[in-house]
Amino acid sequence: MTAWPSSNLRDRLPRGGLCGSRFCRTRSCGDRLCLDRLCRDEGSTLPLIIFYAALSLVLVLLVVAATSLYLERKRLLTLADGASLVGAEAFNLDQVKLTAHGYRPTLRSRDVASAVRDYLNDNPVEEFQSLHVDRAVSIDGRSATVELSAWWRPPVLSLLVPSGLRIDVTSVARSVFS
Repeated sequence: MTAWPSSNLRDRLPRGGLCGSRFCRTRSCGDRLCLDRLCRDEGSTLPLIIFYAALSLVLVLLVVAATSLYLERKRLLTLADGASLVGAEAFNLDQVKLTAHGYRPTLRSRDVASAVRDYLNDNPVEEFQSLHVDRAVSIDGRSATVELSAWWRPPVLSLLVPSGLRIDVTSVARSVFS
């Protein structure tokens, strides 16, 4: 019968050690090599796993917060678009004048502000924190400009994102007769 090679790792190592560093060349117990802790790979993956798990958690929290902020801004912009459209339609038929470019309505800022206030009272706006109408005017008499602001809070509080941000949006709409 043939003898199998020895399964003991220390018996199969070259006399210089695993990595050839000065730590692996020290010998103890006669001919056996002393495998120093610096030459072994045991336990070196646990810090990497912990680091990458923490990094992944941080990235997930940041992506969740950024997505929440983006969606909240889009919802506020949609509300401002609707309010500016209502403000652009806030005129009486006797305020429509014939110009060289066709019929054009003349908007007044107080009519726009009143229409925007009524629109916000009639629609569900409770999901916005501290919703405020910053401006609802007609600057040129033909278009309605609405500026809204609200307070955003992240879904998961952490040290990486602020506890809240103020979101400001502006929407401009104009009524056009064809």
